[in-house]
Amino acid sequence: MNTKGTVFKYQDNVDTDVIIPARYLNTTDARELAQHCMEDIDASFVRKVQPGDVIVAGWNFGCGSSREHAPLVIKTCGVGCIIAKSYARIFYRNAINIGMPILECPEAVDAINAGDVVGVDFDTGVITDETTGKTFQAQPFPQFIQNIISRGGLLASLKED
Repeated sequence: MNTKGTVFKYQDNVDTDVIIPARYLNTTDARELAQHCMEDIDASFVRKVQPGDVIVAGWNFGCGSSREHAPLVIKTCGVGCIIAKSYARIFYRNAINIGMPILECPEAVDAINAGDVVGVDFDTGVITDETTGKTFQAQPFPQFIQNIISRGGLLASLKED
């Protein structure tokens, strides 16, 4: 499983309230919620994001409340992967549970710029900044977690087994 796309870059401590503001959580429709993804930190995100694009962020991405909506709206917008220096633990688990590919790689985050085109090989953990030609090594998930993500999340993977 791989992805390639344009980078949207954010700072440290991006919390779930800016990923999907609580004021919109009166619906369970993921498409409707996704229309508001990142709007409090990047009002143009939902107009610009394309399938396969990559979010690159600093430390503690997804901190704040434990809402599963945060990785869900990012995935629903078509983001192919999130690369961060670190994740809030509940966001990390929720991302895997809904099938949102994530990687931790501080070196990549420091070197990759907004607007760069980045390719990610999930099997090997290799991140390639195709704009600069630099490559980075993230720790890939074990095969059983890659299977959960590739099948669309934990529940979907259980239904297939």
